[in-house]
Amino acid sequence: MTPMDFPGLMLVGSFVLLWAAAWVGGRLHLRYGNRVEEGLHEDFAVVQAASLTLLGLIIGFSFSMATGRYDLRKNYEEAEANAIGTEYVRVDLLPPDEGPQLRSLLRQYVQLRIRSYESRNSDDLRQIDQQTGELQSRLWAGVTRTASAQPTPLRALVVAGMNDVLNSQGYTQAAWWNRIPTAAWCLMFVIALFCNLLLGFGARRNSAVLFAVLPVMVAISFFLIADIDSPRRGVIRVHPQNLRSLQAGLPAE
Repeated sequence: MTPMDFPGLMLVGSFVLLWAAAWVGGRLHLRYGNRVEEGLHEDFAVVQAASLTLLGLIIGFSFSMATGRYDLRKNYEEAEANAIGTEYVRVDLLPPDEGPQLRSLLRQYVQLRIRSYESRNSDDLRQIDQQTGELQSRLWAGVTRTASAQPTPLRALVVAGMNDVLNSQGYTQAAWWNRIPTAAWCLMFVIALFCNLLLGFGARRNSAVLFAVLPVMVAISFFLIADIDSPRRGVIRVHPQNLRSLQAGLPAE
């Protein structure tokens, strides 16, 4: 777990740190501000504007990265539901004595995948991952056992469909692990701290309200990026709506 996994903590912590940086800048202005007023004011304004522009660009790029990963997770959830649904239908191509058991395993698999999307408890997730791996082994063994003994085009089609089911889960897991790098977060924080330090140093008078404006906006931006980029602990999450729709459409046997 990292602080980025807790968007609420990110919101409060970043605001406090950024406001403190602006306040420190204001205190430095009281001590060294005369030098800026004597001839460096224009140069200081250029540096301040460039720093704020750079911060805005980095926040924008990070937000784009987070939303791209969020869309990718949604697409993989849809692809996973389609793969399972297609394989559930293809099982009908198998002999009558093989189909019911595989369909039962697929219904259990759908339930596990839904739990994986919705669970936030780390212990529960480890248990779900273990059960998912075991169930995947049983599903794969169920379609390959007779296919190896009696290879036919129809059995090969069922095996290919099961391969898509297993691959889709791997793609989904990889998408959930694909997060904004920690180095990018550190870079944003460092630049944000310097920008707020410059804000406080360039202010003509110390004002707690004025010093809080930029920290609030940046903290909210950090919160939104962290929330979208946090698959399990964010407010904006990928809900398994396609898997739930599939589960509701699977007939109970």
